Amino acid sequence: MPSLRHFVGRNRDVQRLANHLDYVVMDGRGRLLSMRGRRQAGKSRLVTEYADRTKLPQFFFTGARLAEPRDELNRFAAEAARSTLPGGAVFDGASPDSWAGALRLLASALPDGPAIIVLDEFPWLSETSPDLEGALQVAWDRLFEPRQVLFILVGSDISMMEALSSYERPLFGRVKEMVVNPFELGDVAQMIAADDPVVAIDAQLVTGGYPRICAEWRGASDVMAFLNRQLADENSDLIDVGRNVLAAEFPPELQASRVLSAIGGGERTFKGITAHAGLSQTPLARSLETLTGAKRVVTADRPLSLRAGNDPRYRVADSYLRFWLRFIGPSLPNIARGRPDLALRRIRESWPDFRGRAVEPLIRASLERITPDDELLSETGVIGGYWTRSGTVEVDLVGVDRWPDARQVTMVGSVKWREQAPFSRRDLAALMGQRSQVPGGGDAALVAVSRVGYDIDGGLDRSYGPADLVAAWR
Repeated sequence: MPSLRHFVGRNRDVQRLANHLDYVVMDGRGRLLSMRGRRQAGKSRLVTEYADRTKLPQFFFTGARLAEPRDELNRFAAEAARSTLPGGAVFDGASPDSWAGALRLLASALPDGPAIIVLDEFPWLSETSPDLEGALQVAWDRLFEPRQVLFILVGSDISMMEALSSYERPLFGRVKEMVVNPFELGDVAQMIAADDPVVAIDAQLVTGGYPRICAEWRGASDVMAFLNRQLADENSDLIDVGRNVLAAEFPPELQASRVLSAIGGGERTFKGITAHAGLSQTPLARSLETLTGAKRVVTADRPLSLRAGNDPRYRVADSYLRFWLRFIGPSLPNIARGRPDLALRRIRESWPDFRGRAVEPLIRASLERITPDDELLSETGVIGGYWTRSGTVEVDLVGVDRWPDARQVTMVGSVKWREQAPFSRRDLAALMGQRSQVPGGGDAALVAVSRVGYDIDGGLDRSYGPADLVAAWR
């Protein structure tokens, strides 16, 4: 097991787990924690590393997909017997015939002091054993909550994990919730040891902050060097994680692959996705509702201004999946037949245009972290973009005090993420013209974000570069 000195980032997540354990120790009562996040986001590693740090007695069990309940119970008993729980010997030779019985034995194995129990892939366990939630509720109320135990349920099925705490479910009122996301930009920069903030931002766009993929960077000088190495192996993590996420999370009846391929390919409007995916409006609307709601893999952006707009543009929320769907998925046949060079060529040809749009959500999120400490922009609550239905006006950055029902446009901005040309006077003139087209934006601050700097002496209220974006996450 890797030691914590090799465990990069996650400081806030580690502290949240520590706070939950502090509650257990100080109050002398158990805490039931539901931890959710997208597959491969690093949930299991986080919990494993934290539990190892505490040096407390622990039991970690991972459910298997589509396993027989009897097999799972037997494996549960065998692993509990090998755990560091002081009473684990009660499982020697045991063969529980139900989850109620297995949980009773587990409670009897706890120490007098604090301990940690983790049930990983909890949705898979519940899927094969529908009685598990009810059994856990009874065991929690009677056996675990009176003890000093941090009991963690981990799962990647976001909608199912959210539902655990909903009304009329067995665990309602008993579960605390925790969301684990992939690495943020600052952690990615640290993990790949990137001194150049441009390289760190490129890495975020390609890896999505998935720790397993970031770990494969291994000293690559830039994103193309990393891609060249990863694409040469058809089973590399850059390729496999996307395949596994799509296969595990999206049932065929959802038509997710067709819809995600359309959005990942660059279609942003309902009409465009309809044409690309080859679906009629009703099934597409149903699929988009699930992908934006329960699955949260797609985001429906709306134009921000003082005038309500109902002209959504869709994007894949996860930057890694956005990259994978645009470049990796369509190139799998070439990669499989030993021609990764064709995939890399396709990426090189489209990379500047793709990156220029893909970086915008990251820039908006970064600026939302910067503006609270800036007196001029401190009233900014949400940052998005603005566009007209006809597409004749499109503004990269619009900040408002709140959304929906905005009362003030605080900033209007432009993103110029070009390879060489800095932000110019022509860009400034265009931005000033765009500001007048944003409803309520006439007096808003002018902001720009440039990859390679500026060749103007004034006119902007605020200007940012790659280093500012990375620093926002540290």
